[in-house]
Amino acid sequence: MTQQDTARPSRQPLSDKIYQALKNRITRGHYNANEKLPAEKDLSLQFGVSRPVLRAALEQLREDGLIVSRQGAGNFVRLNRETALGYTPVETFADIQRCYEFRLTVEVDAAGLACTRRNRGILDEMAAALDLLSDATGSKMHREDADFAFHLAIARASNNQYYAETLKALRAHIYVGMKMHGDALMSDGAAALEQVLEEHREIYNAIVDRDADRARAAMRLHIVHSRERLFGAGMLDLAMPEA
Repeated sequence: MTQQDTARPSRQPLSDKIYQALKNRITRGHYNANEKLPAEKDLSLQFGVSRPVLRAALEQLREDGLIVSRQGAGNFVRLNRETALGYTPVETFADIQRCYEFRLTVEVDAAGLACTRRNRGILDEMAAALDLLSDATGSKMHREDADFAFHLAIARASNNQYYAETLKALRAHIYVGMKMHGDALMSDGAAALEQVLEEHREIYNAIVDRDADRARAAMRLHIVHSRERLFGAGMLDLAMPEA
């Protein structure tokens, strides 16, 4: 072995790099527990690697217990019962209403904190989600993924992991309300979609301006309007029955 050979650094296998990138996405909440990973062909394109390289990375994730394969369905993130929050699934309209109530406390406060703690990078994330919402609105559509990404970016901008982790744990619950809300918006026409887009822009602008009171008010109004569009005058009485 020559001196040149001994000085040459060892190269990390490409599959190890893909494994680490996917592991980071899972542990940081980019993919949630029980969420299906993108198809192998899509992941191969995302990372610019061959299918065999990607499959080697996925096999490492399976061996580490981070994902599980379901025959004919694909690869899913494995539930980590030590860290997962124990929210029960959405089963009724009452559950959706309760979720809105909870969001009115968590997300309003997160928006206020975001005003004093955000940085340029997280503002860019909000702006990117807004661009997706704007494009969808122009096509007379509503994108639940962009909507949720916008709200999650605000929670992350609070620089308090409990807000962001709570939103991620509630992702499936919030998606139910967002999907139903989106369907209602599209049936109401372009003006309703434009109004919701403006509500998002007002929240963003208040955070950019570091105006905490305005950001809290804008977030509260947005969530209340969303709940009203969904329930109308049909809010449920959630009082506990007398013993």
